Amino acid sequence: MENENEIFGYVFSNAALLEEALTTPSYRMTQPQAEDNQRLELLGDAVLQLLATEWLFAAYPKDKEGSLTARRQHMVSSAALCAAAAAHGICARLRRNRGAGPLDAHAKTLADAVEAILGAAYLDGGKPAAEAVFAALGLTENAAQGELDGNPKTALQHYAQALKPPRIPVYERVRTAGTCDRPVFTARVTVEGVGSAQAQGGSLRQAETAAAAMLLEKVK
Repeated sequence: MENENEIFGYVFSNAALLEEALTTPSYRMTQPQAEDNQRLELLGDAVLQLLATEWLFAAYPKDKEGSLTARRQHMVSSAALCAAAAAHGICARLRRNRGAGPLDAHAKTLADAVEAILGAAYLDGGKPAAEAVFAALGLTENAAQGELDGNPKTALQHYAQALKPPRIPVYERVRTAGTCDRPVFTARVTVEGVGSAQAQGGSLRQAETAAAAMLLEKVK
């Protein structure tokens, strides 16, 4: 039997914390007495930044500050958190006002919920609990992928860092469409003074990789 207090592989001791983390602001439209997850989301965002930075600092000891910052921005983006939520079936567990529209149209709602869950886990079990949730999110895979030989993102980074002065490709999520279970991400990459490119993919990583490949073609 599935444990209703388990999420991202972590079992909450305080079920009320998990319930609050899963309660979106729209739920209070019909249930004003309920506590929504905005406070937990604020805490979870800070915890996420810390854990992501610690992981990157250890995993990339030769990276400079700018490169680490860019990697972290990619790892903890709303699109990455939304994809993690979809992969773990968080959509069906959120408490929300059904009149607010289809959930897949509100990627930020999913991303905020993931951060709230992380914050709730931190309160429930301290840093070890938050680390367990962070590991289950799979966000570190995005950073590791950028190091693969022949990857357009790696090639674009090398190109940008060879410029005078050196620059860093900046990736951003433009939009998330599709359904909760099958999202379609649109990403844009920009290199200051060079240009930008935009592409789509079934994951944030795919969209960013495609955008990097397009920008490389432009500068050839």
